[in-house]
Amino acid sequence: MKRFILRITRLIAGLSLFAFGIACTITANIGYAPWDVFHSGAANILGIRIGTASIAVSFTIVLICILLKEKLGLGTVLNMVLVGLILDFILFLNIIPAFEIMALQVLLLFAGLFIIAGASCLYLSSAFGGGPRDSLMVAVTRKTKLPIGVCRTVIELMALGMGWLLGGMVGVGTVLSAFGMGACIQIIFRLFKFKSTEVVHETAAQTFKVLLGMIRAQKMPR
Repeated sequence: MKRFILRITRLIAGLSLFAFGIACTITANIGYAPWDVFHSGAANILGIRIGTASIAVSFTIVLICILLKEKLGLGTVLNMVLVGLILDFILFLNIIPAFEIMALQVLLLFAGLFIIAGASCLYLSSAFGGGPRDSLMVAVTRKTKLPIGVCRTVIELMALGMGWLLGGMVGVGTVLSAFGMGACIQIIFRLFKFKSTEVVHETAAQTFKVLLGMIRAQKMPR
C-alpha cells in the first residue's frame, strides 16, 4: 500500500511540475512548443483557455490510441486531465514573471524545458504509463514500422502546422523548444541516472487489479 501511495504521489507531483514547466515556456512569450502551438490555436478558435484546449486535444488523442489498440495506463488518463487543469490554474494566478528582454525570455523558456524534463523523469518513474502524445507516438510507430524518431517528428510537425493554421503562436521559442527539449531530457535523465526504457508500465486494467487486491487485503481479518 505504501509503495502504491508513493507511486501515485510521484505521478501527481510529476504532472504538476510538467504543467508548471509548460507555463514557463508559454510565459516566455517567444513562441510555443509545437504541441502548445496547436493548443493555443485551438484555444483561440474555440474561445477557451489553453489548458482546457490541451485536455480536449488529449481526449481526442486517447480515442485515436484506443482505436489503434494501444494499451493505456492510469498515468495516461491523469496526464490528459491534470496537466491542462493545473496549467490553466498557474496561468490564472500569474505567478511566473514575464520579461521583455530577449535573453531573460530565452532563459525562462529553457528553465521551463528543464522543468518539463525533470517532471517527465518523475512521472514516468511511477510506471503508470506515458502521456497521450507519447502513447500516440508509440502506436503510430507500431503501425507504420517507421523509426520512432521519424514518427515523433512527423506528428509534432503536423501539430505545429495545424496550430499555425489556427493562429497559434510560432516564434523563435518554437524552434528552441523543438530542438532543445530532447537535449534537456537527455541531460536530466543522465543526471538522475533514469533509464526510461527499463520502466515496465502498468496498464489501467493492471492498476485496477492491484487496487482491488489491496482493498481485499485490508478487509481480511488479522
